[in-house]
Amino acid sequence: MLVIFSGLPGVGKTTIARPLARAMAAVHLRVDTIEYAIWVSGVASDVADAGYRVAWALAEDHLKQGLAVVADSVNPLALTRQAWQSAARTAGVASLDVEVICSDITAHRRRVESRISDIAGFVPPTWEEVVSRDYQPWTGERLVIDTAHVEPVEAVERIRAVLDLA
Repeated sequence: MLVIFSGLPGVGKTTIARPLARAMAAVHLRVDTIEYAIWVSGVASDVADAGYRVAWALAEDHLKQGLAVVADSVNPLALTRQAWQSAARTAGVASLDVEVICSDITAHRRRVESRISDIAGFVPPTWEEVVSRDYQPWTGERLVIDTAHVEPVEAVERIRAVLDLA
């Protein structure tokens, strides 16, 4: 199973993805970690493109080994969303798209502006960078989790319930 998290920075993706991955005994692939490692290495000029490509390849590899994967990224474009789904199809496993939102703009902004990175040296985006990001509207099916109204523990339970039905 591939669980694909999407959503703007600061909505709570990683806060939900980590405990979900633990509960599923899944690999947690966090694109921020991958992109930062690529940036530090200096080997790529387009860190975002390289980061997603590495993440998709790792997801497919882990899935082919029979491991569940929780993918944690902004996943802003239809193209990136399709690539995650393609990795699942190629590996012959099911996937679940989870879009994490925060409908309370004040709370979302507070989270972004008070965020302290847990990746040494990584500087999280500013509020202006978050709101100016190209985040295409969804057209496909997905489970939407609104962290303005749902605590992380409840979000994990909701996702696990959907996975149990799959």
